Amino acid sequence: MNARTSAPITRIARFVLAAAALGASLATLAGEAEIRKNLAAQIPQFAKIDEISKAPMPGLYEVRINSTEIYYTDEQGNYLLQGNLFDVKARKNLTEERTEKLTAIDFDKLPVKDAFKIVRGNGKRQLAVFEDPNCGYCKQFERELATVDNVTIHLFLYAVLGPDSVVKSRNIWCAKDKARTWSDWMTKGTMPATAECDTAALQRNREFGQRYNITGTPTLIFTNGTRTPGAIPAAQVEKQLTAAN
Repeated sequence: MNARTSAPITRIARFVLAAAALGASLATLAGEAEIRKNLAAQIPQFAKIDEISKAPMPGLYEVRINSTEIYYTDEQGNYLLQGNLFDVKARKNLTEERTEKLTAIDFDKLPVKDAFKIVRGNGKRQLAVFEDPNCGYCKQFERELATVDNVTIHLFLYAVLGPDSVVKSRNIWCAKDKARTWSDWMTKGTMPATAECDTAALQRNREFGQRYNITGTPTLIFTNGTRTPGAIPAAQVEKQLTAAN
């Protein structure tokens, strides 16, 4: 085969590959359309699907709704699975990893204007915490956090446990010394005095938490984007602060 004959063959091969890629792309789009149609027809909550993509498991598609809810279906949308997909060889929870990526929070983009600061020591290390004033686990966590030094804590009042949480959050947010009022209530049980001010920040915190799937308190966010739920001990806070910085 000489150069003259090989050139047309190369062009043909490229055309075939391009056509195959286009065909696969069109097939994928057709499959997505069918999944959307069939799921929406049977389950009203799937009338609005955010994204459909091929799952790591052959023949399975990932369906994402409400920003972060993950489901799996077949290529026609006739069957639906809810649960975790595992890679057994790699020993990975693929659904959990995917959800973590979807709900990742860039620390530098946190709306810190809607939080108040608690500065201890040199304040060089940073941590954001979402807490409800009526959360028993948060009170337990605050006692642990009080022993962590050289940190700036951005405290987001996240009133999710009912109307009284909203009232207490308002009184803390509107207090002259937010940090002290918060600490006195959470660690000593001193009731926040009634106070009034603009509480739009508290509503924004609720909206932010819902958007990023913050479902429980306390929830900690470190500067490297790591998110940790629950009342973890001070030693673990220290370990994660060191890792994040």
